[in-house]
Amino acid sequence: MPAPCKFEQSLLRNDEQEIVRDTHHPAIGDITRDRLDSLRLRLRDLHDKERTFARQRQREAKGRAESRGGSFSGTAEHAIQRKQVFVAAIKRINKELKRLRKFEARRELGEAARRALALRRALQFHRPQNDPSPHEGMRSIANRRRNMKLPPSKVGRVSQANKRAQARRDVHRGTN
Repeated sequence: MPAPCKFEQSLLRNDEQEIVRDTHHPAIGDITRDRLDSLRLRLRDLHDKERTFARQRQREAKGRAESRGGSFSGTAEHAIQRKQVFVAAIKRINKELKRLRKFEARRELGEAARRALALRRALQFHRPQNDPSPHEGMRSIANRRRNMKLPPSKVGRVSQANKRAQARRDVHRGTN
């Protein structure tokens, strides 16, 4: 569940608050794409740093690691909450970048469709020039049927063979 803005502000330092504040609704719509990319990189760095701190604090709490440095205050839970704030900000930036990409793609598609329609209309109303010139008349269309060359001696051979076979059967039936 997303954290309220006041809760986020209570977790973050001043410089981090400014970065996260730019990722909320009214301000994120006014930011350019380059600025969104740089914000995303900065937030990823902050997220990675907090993840490292949280893991270190968890290892210290379990007794698996020595404490390193005295500058980091708070518990592992505090670092995890800060990390979640940065994750939510990164998600907001990613959504905004996705929205911008969709908008640009939709605009490019519309422009391409308008260009295609203009080209089609230009071709549709083009009339060929009517030059009076002699033609050779109608062209013959080739016959698509197979042209079979069959010698005349082969014509009717199957029906003649059937006739002879039937005659042989009749002769054998009569003598039996």
